[in-house]
Amino acid sequence: MNRRLLFVHAHPDDETIGTGATMAKYVSEGAQVTLVTCTLGEEGEVLLEEFAHLAADKQDALGDHRQTELANAMSALGVTDWRLLGGPGRFRDSGMIGTPSNDNAGCFWRADLLEAALPLVEIIREVRPQVVVTYDDFGGYGHPDHKQVHRVTIYALALAASQTFRADLGTPWTASKVYWTAFPKSVMRAGIEAMKEHDASNEFASMDPDDIPFACDDELVTAAIDGSAYLPVKMAALRAHGTQVSVDGGFFALADNVGAEAFGTEYYRLASGVSGAPEGQREADLFAGISE
Repeated sequence: MNRRLLFVHAHPDDETIGTGATMAKYVSEGAQVTLVTCTLGEEGEVLLEEFAHLAADKQDALGDHRQTELANAMSALGVTDWRLLGGPGRFRDSGMIGTPSNDNAGCFWRADLLEAALPLVEIIREVRPQVVVTYDDFGGYGHPDHKQVHRVTIYALALAASQTFRADLGTPWTASKVYWTAFPKSVMRAGIEAMKEHDASNEFASMDPDDIPFACDDELVTAAIDGSAYLPVKMAALRAHGTQVSVDGGFFALADNVGAEAFGTEYYRLASGVSGAPEGQREADLFAGISE
């Protein structure tokens, strides 16, 4: 496999929501797709009543269940190489910003940067990805773990490229391109308008893209990956994350109405490397411009 692509995400389900169609597309094309998930999402809200007892304030066993959900989602997308940073449970979900779980000494948000980066350095040097995908500096929407994923990934990439850092972790490797996930405001606006027509009472229908923290100015978006052919497997992967995601209502209910337009195309910002698209155009391939 000459094309190798590494995704670094915070919790199980993040990978499918933002990059699931992209992952499925590149797997089907024969690329090596590797996913690193940094926590098990132990602090997540449980949407299914039958699993309510697993919540952090009850049995605190949600992490194990979400690991199973992640395995099922990866099976739906066709991804066979997925890993948990440092091993299962090494770094705990920090919870939403301002919650008591942010103060947990073992949470990912509070992890020493070097300690968290080391296992990712080893993965980068093993997999040798030409392309790496993660979040921007705000972590997409400001979740503490997403911000930490950004920091850890950027640091790990620098360390992995160093000729003199920790030879025991593998041969140095420099990724050709690094992307941050993006949700263009124009796409969010179209989705909101579609929701108004579908269900005007839905909370999402009343939102303004300018007030949505993860909505990105369109001019910052440099790549649009058409994964519309893989929308069915993306939705199957979302359903696998049943404790966290409902595809029958809210934002994801739009899939049946605007489908590929809103969910089958996924967007990215080129953070480092050289765009392979003509000037003024978006890339349609994350490997564009990278020679064999």
